[in-house]
Amino acid sequence: MGNNSASFGLGGENYEFPVMQGTEGPDVVDIRKLYGQTGAFTYDPGFKSTASCESELTFIDGGEGVLLHRGYPIGQLAEKSSFMEVAHLLLRGELPTSDEYADFTNTITRHTMLHDQFSTFYNGFRRDAHPMAIMCGVVGALSAFYHDSTDISDPEQRMIASHRLIAKMPTIAAMAYKYAVGQPFMHPDNSLSYTGNFLRMTFGVPAEPYEVVPAVEKAMDRIFILHADHEQNASTSTVRLAGSSGANPFACIAAGIACLWGPAHGGANEAALNMLHEIGHPDRIPEYIERAKDKNDPFRLMGFGHRVYKNHDPRATVMQKTVREVFDALKVSDPVFEVALQLEEMALNDDYFKEKKLFPNVDFYSGIILSAIGFPTSMFTALFALARTVGWVAQWNEMISDPGQVIGRPRQLYTGPTQRDYVDIDKR
Repeated sequence: MGNNSASFGLGGENYEFPVMQGTEGPDVVDIRKLYGQTGAFTYDPGFKSTASCESELTFIDGGEGVLLHRGYPIGQLAEKSSFMEVAHLLLRGELPTSDEYADFTNTITRHTMLHDQFSTFYNGFRRDAHPMAIMCGVVGALSAFYHDSTDISDPEQRMIASHRLIAKMPTIAAMAYKYAVGQPFMHPDNSLSYTGNFLRMTFGVPAEPYEVVPAVEKAMDRIFILHADHEQNASTSTVRLAGSSGANPFACIAAGIACLWGPAHGGANEAALNMLHEIGHPDRIPEYIERAKDKNDPFRLMGFGHRVYKNHDPRATVMQKTVREVFDALKVSDPVFEVALQLEEMALNDDYFKEKKLFPNVDFYSGIILSAIGFPTSMFTALFALARTVGWVAQWNEMISDPGQVIGRPRQLYTGPTQRDYVDIDKR
């Protein structure tokens, strides 16, 4: 095998396939011509060893705990940047200058309003409808209102649609919350920041002014940054697959929201918080620690370890600090939060967890923070969708701009019956 090719033997024949190299990460064997040359497919359930695209957006090294957005470490972005800066970085390729930042935030601000008919649309849902069900419907319905930004062949229309989705998602999520609690919708206040505006639309009421707590605003901004993009995960791959068919951008993002709703993807922070409620009191932590170590006990510590990060989750480091800042600012005093802090300390100092590298991940901390701020668990995944919309539209734009993009069509290993003849019903 040469330095830039890989040999593959099948049926007594040898085949050569080129090896592609990215700027980071492992080499990739290009098997696009495998079927044409050999008549065989590869078998890779879950696509764990398959690169489905080229991307310049996000790089993850799970073994080393690295997450980069266009080369910038996630820790630096979360500490020093703002969500709007990260949105600009992902969507337009670079961190903005002061003038570019002002122009970008102004553009997003001008798109925060929803068409007035959406109030009627919300009233069509039951009051106890899950916020994610509402968001799936509302985001998909955007294509029925904004016909001037659904031509995916037009780069200008693609960018307008991207701006609209980023701008309107906080309004959509806040209205889903307001509808559930029976409070009047709050129109956007464009004098506030992206995150401050969302907090006001969610928790403010018309009868009195709403004061944005700086520590809470910063915490929410960090949560949005940390969830903005995460390479080719299930929901992002769903957006790309939907987009490969030529579907309009609003439909593609609605598809991503539907995928994110799955508990194996977007529901981890809710599961972590539910676990803390189950433990209930710090005195019970040792019992649950031992249960987590028992292979015969179905109990698992939620919010520890990560499918991708085999060492530590780089996003968790930022959240660990943010928890304390929010608790101090809001003067939080709750046994559940005490459980979280003590469980974190015990797990980090337990040899079993250190050996297994079961460190707290971003979901462990984000659920605690969101609950302390006042969000019900039903809103957690909706907030995830709000933040991830930036990554989705950036990935979608990158895919549409790729001249080599073709419609996604995974293959299969067929294990059903071979061909057989139809038998009339009275003879079966």
